[in-house]
Amino acid sequence: MKLKKNIASLLTAIAVTATVTPVMAYEAGDIIVRGRIISVNPQDDSNNVSINGVSQAGSGATVNSDIMPELDFTYMLDPHWGLELILAYTEHEVDARGTLGALNQIAETKVLPPTLTLQYHFSPSSNIRPYIGAGINYTYFFDSEVKGALDTAGSDLDIDDSWGLAAQAGVDVDINDTWFVNFDVKYIDIDAEAHIKNGADIKVDIDVDPLVWGIGIGRTF
Repeated sequence: MKLKKNIASLLTAIAVTATVTPVMAYEAGDIIVRGRIISVNPQDDSNNVSINGVSQAGSGATVNSDIMPELDFTYMLDPHWGLELILAYTEHEVDARGTLGALNQIAETKVLPPTLTLQYHFSPSSNIRPYIGAGINYTYFFDSEVKGALDTAGSDLDIDDSWGLAAQAGVDVDINDTWFVNFDVKYIDIDAEAHIKNGADIKVDIDVDPLVWGIGIGRTF
């Protein structure tokens, strides 16, 4: 109950602040810079794990969440339309599940997912400026390692790069005539095709498809 009251008080304070601060209107040529803390929450689904070409019925893999900082840049094409590029990386554990669940963690990887979206800003001259966006994502997996019981001498993990679509919604709320608070959520289509070699030949395809929740601050240049 106390947490709900605190959240309600915070939202009320933001709303009150937004009504009394000077308007920060977006214009063509503006560059908007935001710094966020993001929570990457995979909505994952996988096929069966294949070992030496044999599908393991009832098996699969799941990807854990991570929280990291993010930096993004938006270039305003006109007061309503802008292009946003996000820059961040996250680290994720991969766990076996189902009939192979006893293996627990089987891999770890870092993810660099630059995402470009075209945004529409509904109220570019208001203190509260909601927006939606859609675009494309490229995901690069690096520093990938085999972990746990599958980590034997000479083991190797390769995860193919991924291309997919992205969608977002968010809002900028002015603090003053220079700074604003930002709330943002994205859905990103990411497919991870993982291949482990450790004497055996192990493959699994995971639809990672994370929801990315973000909160931060920004300003316009």
